[in-house]
Amino acid sequence: MTSPILQPAIALVLWTFVMWAWLYATRIPAIRAANRPMAPAMTAADLNAMIPAQVRWKADNYNHLHEQPTLFYAVALILAVAGAGQGLNLWLAWAYVAIRVVHSLIQALGNVILVRFSVFMVGSLVLLALAVRAAGVVFGVG
Repeated sequence: MTSPILQPAIALVLWTFVMWAWLYATRIPAIRAANRPMAPAMTAADLNAMIPAQVRWKADNYNHLHEQPTLFYAVALILAVAGAGQGLNLWLAWAYVAIRVVHSLIQALGNVILVRFSVFMVGSLVLLALAVRAAGVVFGVG
C-alpha cells in the first residue's frame, strides 16, 4: 500500500538526517578546537558550555526534529492507512515539511528566537489542521 502523504513524511525523515550530518560536521571540529578533555562524567551541559552557540544550534534543531514532528508522522500514517493521504491533506503535509525546513534553517543559521517561534507557531497550526482533518476521517465526521 502506498499513499501520497508518505512522501512528505519520508522527506522530513531525510531532512532530519541532513540536520544530523550538519550537527556532526560542525560539532566535531568545535570539540577538537576546544582542546579540552572529554571526561566520561561530562554532561550535555558541560559539552554545550565548551562549544560555540552557532554549533549548538544545529544539535538543538536536530533534537527539535524528534519532538513535534513525531505527531506529524503519526497523523500522516493515520491518513495513509485511512486512504485520505491526498488533496488538502497532502498539501498541508507538504506545507508542514516546508515550514520545518525553514524553522531548521532559521535556528541553524542565526537563531533569531522571535522569527523562529513565529515559524514554529505557523507550523503548529498547520499540523493542528492536519490532525483535526485526520480526526474527522477516523471518527467519520465531515
